Amino acid sequence: MGTTGIAGHGASHLPLVEIDSFNIELKDEDGFLGDRASQSTFREILDKWRKPLRKTGEDPFGKEPSESISKKVLDSILVGDDTEASAVVHSVVEDFAHELAHVTRRFLKSKAWEKTERIVLGGGFRDSRLGELAIARTEIILKSEDFKIEMIPIRHHPDEAGLIGALHLAPSWIFDGHDSILAVDIGGKNIRCGVAETRRRKSPDFSKAAVWKSAFWRHADDEPSREGAVKRLIKMLKDLVSEAEDEGLKLAPFIGIACPGVIKSDGSIEKGAQNLPGNWESSKFNLPASLVEAIPQIRDHDTTIVMHNDGVVQGLSEVPFMQDVKRWAVLTVGTGLGNARFTNRNGKVGR
Repeated sequence: MGTTGIAGHGASHLPLVEIDSFNIELKDEDGFLGDRASQSTFREILDKWRKPLRKTGEDPFGKEPSESISKKVLDSILVGDDTEASAVVHSVVEDFAHELAHVTRRFLKSKAWEKTERIVLGGGFRDSRLGELAIARTEIILKSEDFKIEMIPIRHHPDEAGLIGALHLAPSWIFDGHDSILAVDIGGKNIRCGVAETRRRKSPDFSKAAVWKSAFWRHADDEPSREGAVKRLIKMLKDLVSEAEDEGLKLAPFIGIACPGVIKSDGSIEKGAQNLPGNWESSKFNLPASLVEAIPQIRDHDTTIVMHNDGVVQGLSEVPFMQDVKRWAVLTVGTGLGNARFTNRNGKVGR
């Protein structure tokens, strides 16, 4: 992508922020630190608290496996009439908050996260009352240890934040004649594509940006090959292009991609894509190149693609709301723990 004003894949320098770090893999004696604050960890803690109750036949969740109990059910139990079940969930939230505080503490003490003022929590875990409680409790724990840090849930729904954030990967001039872009959010279990609208007339800084339409595929259920996954992704994007044209949207010739792992400047993935279908870290595989080949033009203009780490892109959705601090970060609690740290540039928010 040699065009002037277009960020490279995995770029550290964007129009409004510097990306100081992303996808840091901190370790402790038990392995990767991020594993201590993932959704699977939350389920393991839930199982731990249910174990003594099972022995006495008083488990309020019955025989339902912990990993099968939905966040919605757990949320309802938090405020329900079954005090024992509610106490179990509160205990799990407390234990998880301590794990998250431990992980966050280590990030804050790292050189890359020095002077961080605010942390945004994203990922699927945030989309629940118990997730919000865990975030608030984590902040209290850290403040009790004299960390001057604010922790807040990500503003947009986690399913949409990774699409809206892609707007900030695009060069500012591309929006002069366009009102939307194609965005892709690739996860370890799902792929989501969407049309992200700028809504610049309502707010030039993208604070009112929204997902016009999206398509979702849980690839973990189908277990496709890498080639099969890319083929399905291309079809999803082409369908969205047609729908946007039918609706009269002025779709920019730009696709922003959020993808797990360390993204190199040529669009290949160095590491961290082990949960994706097939080998995405092969030197012979390049997703942006595959998509450009399949979708060479959008609305009679050559297609440009920028790919970045999924934690970074989710964090970018918060750029308009982070202008009152200088240094801020994002943690995404999902299959693993995504992370990125940003420093605001002096450029004006808005295009």
